[in-house]
Amino acid sequence: MRTIMNKTFDEIEPGDTASAQRTLQSRDIRAWGVAFGDAPASAELTPTHGTPGIVTALFTALAGSTLPGPGSSVRSIAVQVKTALPTDAVLTTKIVVREKRRNGMLVFLDGECTGPTGQPVATAKLEVVAPTTRLQRDVPEHRLDNLLERCRDLKPMLTGVVHPCSTEALVGAIEAAAAGLIVPVLFGPDKEIRELAAAAKLDISGMRIVATDGPEDSALKAAMAAGAGDVQVLMKGSLHTNVLLHAILLKEAKLRTGRLLSHCALISVPTYARRIIVTDVALNIAPDTDQKRDICQNAIGFARALGIDRPKVAVLAAIETVNTKMQATLDGAILAKMADRGQIIGGIVDGPLDLDAAVDAEAARIKHIVSPVAGVADVLVVPNIEAGNMIYKNLAFMADSQMAGLVVGARAPIILTSRADTPDTRRFSAAAAVLYADALMRDCAVILPESSE
Repeated sequence: MRTIMNKTFDEIEPGDTASAQRTLQSRDIRAWGVAFGDAPASAELTPTHGTPGIVTALFTALAGSTLPGPGSSVRSIAVQVKTALPTDAVLTTKIVVREKRRNGMLVFLDGECTGPTGQPVATAKLEVVAPTTRLQRDVPEHRLDNLLERCRDLKPMLTGVVHPCSTEALVGAIEAAAAGLIVPVLFGPDKEIRELAAAAKLDISGMRIVATDGPEDSALKAAMAAGAGDVQVLMKGSLHTNVLLHAILLKEAKLRTGRLLSHCALISVPTYARRIIVTDVALNIAPDTDQKRDICQNAIGFARALGIDRPKVAVLAAIETVNTKMQATLDGAILAKMADRGQIIGGIVDGPLDLDAAVDAEAARIKHIVSPVAGVADVLVVPNIEAGNMIYKNLAFMADSQMAGLVVGARAPIILTSRADTPDTRRFSAAAAVLYADALMRDCAVILPESSE
């Protein structure tokens, strides 16, 4: 959650300013087109799609969230577009108070939107009714760009990149390093890695290489380094996931916690105003009730590391009532009671809940579901890997969502890279790993707590 506070009419003075930065991405333009009837196909997408509407939204959002802020009302806005919107580049939106009139509590603002080199993209003139009383609102974090912003105050995390013997694996490490998130330590065959980097024209000159004899040796040496504290994060390269996890679970690696490892996917959907965590979409195939307990606890720790103090966990099923012929409903009821008894801690767990009741307050109201989780779930615990994987890929490929994913439950987070991952997904996953590892170092008991048996 983040807190936003307004400025009242009496507090506002001519010359007051507010600004915000946003990296506009193709998904933003496409979502705008879908919402307002100008939906381009992927191949036809150009920066001119939706430009007036998008810059208008940027200006009005800044007025509504910051100056004057909550309680204000935009009465009119006139926007003049100077050039097409740059995509995948930082846009800076700024508004300045030009004049105020007590009659009607009106504030007049001038706005300017500029691109990454300061070139003007659009200007605006706004007429806003300012609030007369102080208001404060807590709003959930939505976009994953905030993860990158939070990492700016942290030192880049030493990260063991395990067997980066493909171009994709090396690029993922280089991108995360360039973003200031990690300091890569490459575990793999020295000669093979250098030849691969040279062929792909990738600069790894500043990266340390720990020479290994193959995938199993890479996984073992990286896991041992993480257990010894020589690296704080592990990143999967071009080896099989089971090879890496086998090494992590070895007793001598000192990474085991006695809990199941599970995958957490953090998702920001353009049309849904809350982030959600879906688990487990990539690791555990058909978890039983006890394994789902660990999955719940792991997800709560993941959510807390990312700033959700008391995560709300929905255990999903096809229906919201218990049916003894449907194991997912039994799991939901059992896990909710386990949380009541302190066997799952740090969050609020309820189930069974169907997906609509978990994420939509109106659906929960219509179904007469009274629950602190219904409609506001932070975490969705799916019945099995098929259900989770379909939710994840549907939102990734059909809803232009932002994604980040980690394997958690060990004493170091593991970034699982995929050839299909976008550069954004790789960066957001690295940022999530940095925040998780930092939280582990500050207070391990909060992220990996001991619950009562």
